[in-house]
Amino acid sequence: MEMVMTETEGAIGMITLNRPDKLNALSVPMREQIAAAVRQMMADESVRVVIITGGDKVFAAGADLNLLAEKNSREMADLNMGQYWEPLARAPKPMIAAVSGYALGGGCEVALMCDIIVADSTARFGLPEAGVGIMPGAGGTQRMVRALGKYVTSQLAMTGGQLSGDRAYQLGLVSELAEDGQTLDAARKLAGKIARMPPRAIAAIKRSLADGADLPLNAGLALEGREFLLLFDTEDKAEGMQAFLEKRKPEFTGR
Repeated sequence: MEMVMTETEGAIGMITLNRPDKLNALSVPMREQIAAAVRQMMADESVRVVIITGGDKVFAAGADLNLLAEKNSREMADLNMGQYWEPLARAPKPMIAAVSGYALGGGCEVALMCDIIVADSTARFGLPEAGVGIMPGAGGTQRMVRALGKYVTSQLAMTGGQLSGDRAYQLGLVSELAEDGQTLDAARKLAGKIARMPPRAIAAIKRSLADGADLPLNAGLALEGREFLLLFDTEDKAEGMQAFLEKRKPEFTGR
């Protein structure tokens, strides 16, 4: 059985984690397949937005502890686990996490690497690593503190507690709260809206958000301003504005 499945639905790429007997626990082979799947979607010019999901019952319940239990610090460093997350963390196309059930540890970190999180009330987000003597190591503390602030993140990481989908939505971690069992459908609808937008503008927005978030305001504004000006030389800018003036739907090509 493939641990990661891929398919395309028009301009939407789908990456499905598929190790249900282990609650999609993230083994090294599975991480390798996730990285390969993301690279595949980034290379496919027909794909404009990507959804990553684990299905209706679980997103990913964390790292496979069989991988970690006997490792010392040098052996973990030699594994270079960050290499598997680099394609996802730096993906130039929009990434949507569709989360039902557990998104814990590494699974939560995968969701946090995405641009948008869609979840239902069954979702459970958490960083339980302290309970087995370690801490998050794939950006969990750093991305979550930027999303939720110090106090909520400290409580989650230090107690191993979990946020329900409803609570995560209230706190701003979840972009859209779907009806139970409808997470993937809601993610598809959202992806469809993004896929109809001009790809260069979407890529510029993603870069501005990613690169500007930790800059001083003046530097972030300068970054945004440069991206803004460059879009005025694109065919999609001309098409979008002309379509608006003509009261018709634009047809964006990515040029």
